Amino acid sequence: MSVLHSDGGGFFIAPGLGYNMEWDEEDSVDHQLLILQKADALASENHLKEALDLFSAAIRYGPVKPEQLSTLVDCILRKFKATHASNPTDNNNTHSKKDSSADQNPSDIFCCPGCHRLLNEPLTVSCGHTYCKRCLQGDLFSKCKLCSNDMAGRAEMPLLRPNVILSNVLEKCYPSETKIFKVISKVEDLSRKRLFEEGLALSNSIIESDPGDALARMCRAEVYAGLKQYKSALKDLEELCAALPDWPEVYYRKGKILQEMNCSNDSLQVFLQCLALDEDFMPAKQEVEKIVYDLVSPVCENVKAGLQETALSSSPYMRSKGLVSEAQGQAPPDTHTYHKEECDVLSQLENVEHSGLSRAFSLRVHGRLGGSVPEEGLKRVSSAPQLGDQDKGVMLKRKLSVCEAGPSVINSGGNKHKKQVDVMVAGNCTPVPCREVPAELLEASDLECPLCMRLFYQPVTTPCGHTFCKSCLERCLDHMSQCPLCKESLKEYLASRQYSITEVLDGLIKNYLPEEHLERYKTHTEETEELSDLTKNVPMFVCTMAYPTVPCPLHVFEPRYRLMIRRCMETGTKRFGMCIHDAQKGFADYGCMLQIRSVHFLPDGRSVVDTIGWKRFQVLSRGMKDGYNTADIEYLEDVKVNNVKGLLKLQELHDQVYEQACSWFQSLKNHFRGQILQHFGPMPEQETDLQVTPNGPAWCWWLLAVLPVDPRYQLSVLSMMSLKERLVKIQQILTYLQSIPNE
Repeated sequence: MSVLHSDGGGFFIAPGLGYNMEWDEEDSVDHQLLILQKADALASENHLKEALDLFSAAIRYGPVKPEQLSTLVDCILRKFKATHASNPTDNNNTHSKKDSSADQNPSDIFCCPGCHRLLNEPLTVSCGHTYCKRCLQGDLFSKCKLCSNDMAGRAEMPLLRPNVILSNVLEKCYPSETKIFKVISKVEDLSRKRLFEEGLALSNSIIESDPGDALARMCRAEVYAGLKQYKSALKDLEELCAALPDWPEVYYRKGKILQEMNCSNDSLQVFLQCLALDEDFMPAKQEVEKIVYDLVSPVCENVKAGLQETALSSSPYMRSKGLVSEAQGQAPPDTHTYHKEECDVLSQLENVEHSGLSRAFSLRVHGRLGGSVPEEGLKRVSSAPQLGDQDKGVMLKRKLSVCEAGPSVINSGGNKHKKQVDVMVAGNCTPVPCREVPAELLEASDLECPLCMRLFYQPVTTPCGHTFCKSCLERCLDHMSQCPLCKESLKEYLASRQYSITEVLDGLIKNYLPEEHLERYKTHTEETEELSDLTKNVPMFVCTMAYPTVPCPLHVFEPRYRLMIRRCMETGTKRFGMCIHDAQKGFADYGCMLQIRSVHFLPDGRSVVDTIGWKRFQVLSRGMKDGYNTADIEYLEDVKVNNVKGLLKLQELHDQVYEQACSWFQSLKNHFRGQILQHFGPMPEQETDLQVTPNGPAWCWWLLAVLPVDPRYQLSVLSMMSLKERLVKIQQILTYLQSIPNE
């Protein structure tokens, strides 16, 4: 990160601290970027006063988006949390992250990680966790509450459909709650259509039948807000805050209503309370960013006009503290005076208090603008545009007042100060988000894969809402990029290859169907162990010649070989056999085992597999599994020479053939050599011990792979278990090739 050094910082404060200077546009952009980077660095280190200075200076250079103040908001939030560590609403990460639904209390399996209530229209996201539809569509948080997977700007959200299997189970186990959820969804739909009267009648009917339904009460508060009945809306939300103090969304809704009432300071406090409970609650963070931007921005029209009228009682607005109207005849204060006022203001920010955070920001903005003002004149930041006379100045003071006594106020009308609402708990809102799972209603048939017709093993849910065993879905996607049930396109899902386990269904099976899950697990383990044997039923890729120690890159596109490669990876062996085709037997009697080094999947399901030769083998018997060939095999090893005389002769032959091979390779034209080196790499060096490996010297196999010889001839060399015979064969090939003119 670029750092703006303090010893070279004179240029960045001049335009905003009372000096009317000019600078070219290019310098402005560069300086602003440096200032913002330095401000971010200071804010990340909790230097709030210095960061505020630089953010305000950056805004003077040119437009700054509110989201660019994210680091500053994080700093303010940290100070807010530190100040209110003893506040009962600050539960110090009450909703702690969990590894999986299977590890939760069984009664929490059907709890939405977002609202911590019974799942309603469950949507399963790419990480495998499931949320209520309203929680996801409202973009209430930027990260998954269970695994911290990034959920901001989810491109797949519009494509997600409710989880069919889970919806059926919820409807079977909780029929009454499901019906209520449908009515609540209708209330929210009416609110979006601005049919507030109908929404109010419907929400009242729910609350009359179940006074403890917190979600219905919050929806009613939204309807009240739509009807401008803010007192009733805040009353509902105050009750919810008292009964469910760890529900961030309630505080966010309350903050939005306070914003509509033009209570900017109060809304800021409530938004910070929301973020103290859940720092990833994006809508609240965005609102705080906007409020803070307005408070620190010296060019914000609604702030500067109200403060200038209140402080100086003059209609013309002064763009900076050092510029004063000629009619007033005032001289700009010097830099020393300015910094003294700044220090006074920023010292208040350094000691952030619950009831004075917004006021401190207001004082800071006033410090930027200049002038002195009584404390009561800065109790709120104006939301009214351009107050131009004394009547509007009075309106500013009357309309906006800081909440000193508590976090929430209600507008009671008239010119009097607002009063704090009386909190009513009295058992009206019950903080019981989820229900016990009725195990007697749950059956194994409710959780069967529609493809294999067995109990789910590693259930995976597609964006269209259908669930399958992971292995079943992958096999289907080998053949087509559509959902096996509804035929909806899964091309993007296939390209992402994020086949995450649906945790809620997996946890449900493990906790409530343990015997059936154990039997299913045993079956899967037996199948996996069978595939892990590297001598029995070994998967065979019938394609080309392969040799020990020689790289063999493969392009896999056939569905049967996609399945084969995937199984090799899942079992952990990462090995399979390679043979050339044989017209009579299907594939040759000899081949080479390949070891997978890496697999690169392409968006359409094809893959590029990087392999290298491992061991030679002979085929004993042939078979077939799920469309690809298998074989029982035995591995081949060179017969070692033990007598000294034989070793000397073998070494002499080896050195002679190696020199001949080097000579032949150097005689090739440059473009041929380049192609060989690019595909196979350089020729291996000579080995000191010819018999150290069961396959003999590596350079022999490299040379055999690059020699332009019929595969049948190469196969005969591969099957030899005598290094001497192999060297003689290679020598014969080299002698023949060297006798041919090099064209």
